[in-house]
Amino acid sequence: MAQINLLEQSTIDKIAAGEVVERPSSVVKELVENAIDAGATAITVEIKEGGISFIRITDNGCGIEKEQIEKAFLRHATSKIQSAEDLTTIQSLGFRGEALSSIAAVAEVELITKRAESLTGIRYTRRGTEDSQMEEIGAPNGTTFIIRNLFFNVPVRKKFLKQAPTEGGYIADMMEHMALSRPAVSFKFTNNGQTRFHTSGNGDLKEVIYRIYGRDITNNLLDVELQNAHGSISLRGYLGKPELNRANRNFEFFFVNGRYIKSELLSKGLEEGYKQFLMQHKFPFAVLQMDIDTALVDVNVHPTKMEIRFTQEGEILNFLSEGVKKIMCGKELIPSTELVKEVQPPRQTIKAPEPFEVQRTRKEKDETANIVVAEEAAYKLQDNSGKLQENTEKMREILQKSSIGRVLGGESTISRAGSENIHNNIIKAEKHILVERPTQMNFFEDQFLSHEAKTQYEILGQVFGTYWIVSFGERLIFIDQHAAHEKVKYERLIKELADKTILSQMISPPVILQLSGREESVLKEYGDSFAAMGFEIEEFGENAYALRSVPTDLYGCREADLFLEILDELWEGTGNGVLAVMDHKIASAACKAAVKGNSKLSREELENLIEELLTLENPYHCPHGRPTMISMSQYEIEKKFKRIL
Repeated sequence: MAQINLLEQSTIDKIAAGEVVERPSSVVKELVENAIDAGATAITVEIKEGGISFIRITDNGCGIEKEQIEKAFLRHATSKIQSAEDLTTIQSLGFRGEALSSIAAVAEVELITKRAESLTGIRYTRRGTEDSQMEEIGAPNGTTFIIRNLFFNVPVRKKFLKQAPTEGGYIADMMEHMALSRPAVSFKFTNNGQTRFHTSGNGDLKEVIYRIYGRDITNNLLDVELQNAHGSISLRGYLGKPELNRANRNFEFFFVNGRYIKSELLSKGLEEGYKQFLMQHKFPFAVLQMDIDTALVDVNVHPTKMEIRFTQEGEILNFLSEGVKKIMCGKELIPSTELVKEVQPPRQTIKAPEPFEVQRTRKEKDETANIVVAEEAAYKLQDNSGKLQENTEKMREILQKSSIGRVLGGESTISRAGSENIHNNIIKAEKHILVERPTQMNFFEDQFLSHEAKTQYEILGQVFGTYWIVSFGERLIFIDQHAAHEKVKYERLIKELADKTILSQMISPPVILQLSGREESVLKEYGDSFAAMGFEIEEFGENAYALRSVPTDLYGCREADLFLEILDELWEGTGNGVLAVMDHKIASAACKAAVKGNSKLSREELENLIEELLTLENPYHCPHGRPTMISMSQYEIEKKFKRIL
């Protein structure tokens, strides 16, 4: 039996730190929450290199007494609660007493603090589990924490951190949540010497939203102020109008008793309220602050304190969904538009067609003609069953190359048969062909998309403003103009991206975007990839960026929305790689940029579209898998008209 050992305190601290301190944003969250609990009205957070090398958090709170400093760094030491009974009425953000001990176990910590009644402050330093030092120092009222070299003594944890811009994005995202949760506190966040945002602390939530997300979002908000019948639940905040929808839930913000949380229950209630106002797979913008009786929630679920449990889930779900629905139904939600100068789209040049299948076996024209002649001969022989062709050898030669010859058993069978037997077998074969089940048209054999077949096209016209009908031999080809155009645009963009020959179209005037912290971090991390795609983005003041150009084929397809959707998906799927995300978004962008159904195309435009289809390896399906064209044979049409039984 293996011997049971008691772990050293330093080992215990490092293990415990793994639950509380997951990354730099965890450190910032815990210390900012402590500052809020200390009564701070102004909090400044400064980071460098994504918080991995340097974090400084300064507040004007009550400070820490000298005699309490070392005790504060012990595990499960807290001033927020005294017994388990206090958990049912907890009002503070922190209460577990694990933060400082966990942070000190994996980083170099410097603390400077001063109480208002003290003449001098205290400077306290600690490096991991090593001995600490304490000295008196001149300092302003409040507390400053400086965290350096996070995970310096736990390399296995440090190597799993992401790149500095991404880690900085997590911190920016968390700081935005903090600012939204406490409008009465002034927050200042600085990343690598650049101020990301600075709120006034005047208590106006809408002002905080404006400073973080900009004017466009702030101008499309609906006020929320609700209370249930018992008065145990109240809700206030803002709902975004339906046009503010996003591709994920990243802009659903819930705060329960001043604490930012993630809750499937609250998300479900919110989305139920929006259900009839948003398309599928679209999610709303919402900043909702819920005050609820502390006896109805349990915040002691996880060390990160971002998950809570509700004792009356059904009531809360109905309260939220019905309240949101009532607010949305009581407003006129017809989107308004502004008249702007129309920008002419770029002129498109038709690319020279290239063979879309280089390795394909091609049939000679005379062979195709022989097949047609043989099949016509079979029809004639069926109509005039008593007559035989005079030139049996010529007929045998034709049949050896025809589809009927294949039915009869191949070249050897035909060469041995006499003219009378050939005639009798042709009649049988012809009957066999006429009752054969129709099969899907094989475009590779029938060569509809080939330069040789172009002379056989007969464009009959467009129906329903969406589908083109083309006669080709004994078949009608129905082309979905949207799916075909989408495929062409998609393949063109993918090829240009791979060849690094993608062209950009300038936007005049440029589109100004107000990016959140996470969106800005994604942009910085994948800046080179965006440039390679043809996007040109420049900084345009605090938190704002100017979108000056986009890939030419995406011009005019709601460039700002497309760009933000790419940022959202990159944030959620960073581990999948930028190319996979770009490929998916290009497919969506090509769909949006393609000519739509119920749009009139000229005959010349359709011909150009078919020319471009010739250049593709698989021109038969759009990027989402839908067919670009279908066919109907003469046989099928004649069956419908009962000409064939």
